[in-house]
Amino acid sequence: MAAHRVPSPRPRRSALRTPVLAGVALGACALAVVALTLRAEHAFPPKGRFITVDGVRLHYRLLGPPDAAETVVLLHGNGMMAEELEISGLAEQLARHHRVLLFDRPGYGYSERPPSRRWMPHEQAALFTKALGQLGIERPIVLGHSWGTLVALSMGLHHADHVSGLVLVSGYYFPSVRLDATVLSAPAVPVLGTLLRHTVAPLLGRLMWPLALRRMFAPAQPTAAFEQRYPVWMSLRPSQLQASASEGAQMVPAATALRPLYRDVKVPTVLVAGAEDHLLSTRWHSSHLHEQIEDSWLRIVEDAGHMVHHVATGQVVAAVEQVVNLQKARAPGLPTAPAVAH
Repeated sequence: MAAHRVPSPRPRRSALRTPVLAGVALGACALAVVALTLRAEHAFPPKGRFITVDGVRLHYRLLGPPDAAETVVLLHGNGMMAEELEISGLAEQLARHHRVLLFDRPGYGYSERPPSRRWMPHEQAALFTKALGQLGIERPIVLGHSWGTLVALSMGLHHADHVSGLVLVSGYYFPSVRLDATVLSAPAVPVLGTLLRHTVAPLLGRLMWPLALRRMFAPAQPTAAFEQRYPVWMSLRPSQLQASASEGAQMVPAATALRPLYRDVKVPTVLVAGAEDHLLSTRWHSSHLHEQIEDSWLRIVEDAGHMVHHVATGQVVAAVEQVVNLQKARAPGLPTAPAVAH
């Protein structure tokens, strides 16, 4: 008796519908992200100049009088760009008396971040030190905010001959449990991270932006200048999300690597932190680092949080002037600048 083939059951339409709809939704998200990225870059073109260092194209702005005695280098934190430091008013106030050099760190704003290279703090410190040499800038004061403090510290540790002092604002210096860093580092995961940052991650990031902003500025309210002027979608572009997620994943390892070296910091260092920082513990980080660095001073600002340079800009300017005065006091024959009023 001849065998009869039993026809395979046809897949149910409902079983096919879900992956098809998911694919369509992701495709729509990807198109939206491309459109929003192009719109953001059109609305916010580069404001500064470019310099290529070790094959990496960096975007920077140089403000203030060209004949000023001191130069202050400003390094922004994770997820931001140099524009954030301008909006705070910090760059403008410092530029009244000093040259001010603002960099978009690798992967942020309009600076490149080649994926073939590691971008831990000491790699970034080496890159910026070479950039200073190419720009003809000698022994500046380096000011870092948040993740940028790790780069500033690396410059002070590994390139001390090229730095005259440090101002460290709202920094993360000692390893601790950070569940938020684990979650936010997802866009840096190979394959899955690429899919996320080109589809849903920017859109979810925009929905969560108001909450994240309130947490960054708490206990103060976000400033009107930041809310009105910061180009949010520049921070949500896939390239910048990749840099931000990668640095989120590197934060604890970076602090772990630097921790044994803090006592070796020999340049004058002023730490500034908000007393009520909702992103990290000021007592555990800034106060503890102050105890580790012999030549350091600590300014804790009441009623301020992580974005202390926006809500108490004068305190951060005063910290810079403190380093300037320390340098002048140690150089015989040079006049000492007047103290900055708080």
